[in-house]
Amino acid sequence: MERFMGFWAVIFVGSLLSKWGLTTSFDLDEVFSENRTDVSFLESMSHLESVYGVADATPPPNALMVGLTLVHGAAAKGAVCLDGSVPGYHLHRGFGSGANSWLVQLEGGGWCNSIRACVYRKKTRRGSSAYFERQIAFTGILSNKPYENPDFFNWNRVKIRYCDGASFAGDTENKAAGLHFRGQRIWRAAMEDLMSKGMRYANQALLSGCSAGGLASILHCDEFRNLFPGSTKVKCLSDAGLFLDVMDISGRRAIRNFFGGVVRLQGVGSSLPRTCTNHLDPILCFFPQNLINNVKTPLFILNAAYDAWQIQESLAPPTADPHGYWHSCTRNIDQCSSSQIHFLQGFRIRMLNAIKGLETSRQSGLFINSCFAHCQSERQDTWFGNNSPVIRNKAVATAVGDWYFDRLNIKELDCPYPCERTCHNLVFY
Repeated sequence: MERFMGFWAVIFVGSLLSKWGLTTSFDLDEVFSENRTDVSFLESMSHLESVYGVADATPPPNALMVGLTLVHGAAAKGAVCLDGSVPGYHLHRGFGSGANSWLVQLEGGGWCNSIRACVYRKKTRRGSSAYFERQIAFTGILSNKPYENPDFFNWNRVKIRYCDGASFAGDTENKAAGLHFRGQRIWRAAMEDLMSKGMRYANQALLSGCSAGGLASILHCDEFRNLFPGSTKVKCLSDAGLFLDVMDISGRRAIRNFFGGVVRLQGVGSSLPRTCTNHLDPILCFFPQNLINNVKTPLFILNAAYDAWQIQESLAPPTADPHGYWHSCTRNIDQCSSSQIHFLQGFRIRMLNAIKGLETSRQSGLFINSCFAHCQSERQDTWFGNNSPVIRNKAVATAVGDWYFDRLNIKELDCPYPCERTCHNLVFY
């Protein structure tokens, strides 16, 4: 397990201009070549998940660095990370017209679905506040600069750290392994702490999240709404959280099996919406496609139609591709064959079918671009910049702002790959 501690040291992020736009690169083989026997590929990929959303290997020189606040009162409520340490968040206060507006961002970072994976995870920043960075960069939707984040730059902006491994939804424990699965309690304790620090007086609030945090923002959206009086404008944004229950290239359901382990191990069932669990298995209710139509609070779905994480882990994981026919395609969409692109077009269609109910809802918002990407709201280059991805000349930040402030009814659905030339596609070497 010790060699996993160098996990982040072997990942490099570079920006290259490809023919489709800005390409961010990672070296996957170097990460996994020696580690496949220690942790399954699915477990390993869960640690890679948050990497998709970073803008650079190091924060940009002008980035706002925000310090960590630990929720010390959380331990008495049993609201602790996997290892029993207290949870935390980073808060930058709003100012001017945004002084009474709050944006709460739920951090992503995969899941753990087995005792072994969770025991490893509790020795990392994904399972223990002892490993949290004491300062993190606020970029994209968390930036405090109007030219980087035009609609939310002066709000109170919070990033709640993720240290439970079940999208802030578990509530049980495994004493023998020393594991605390208390994501639901962490969510409540963080909300109570923020409410005591002024969030209760918010006139506007937005709950957001990326990837596993994007799933969490869907799971907790109506709970967030219920924290505030009816006069408060409350909405939710899920970025790269639309995980689909689909068959992989071998005809199996890798992601359903993986999520099943998370739900069973961490006692997630009791935290899932009753509107779903009263007629579906709790495992199926961990998939957003079975939740989003019953969310009462206005919800915005931001997702890449060719989600890099889902293609690598749900559609074509190595377990489904023992001969490596999909190896190049899953690392660079420009390297996919015509038959592989045809398969991926089917995935895009299933994603569009999953959101059909939101297309007709005036309170919902959609931005589904045809990119090979994962997480676009926290990265400055994909959120709002001179060459950010657009659909009909509208950047992600503009679309989200127009939707939140009711300026326009936003339902932006991109044409199929490879028509989109503004994407910042990821490339993994």
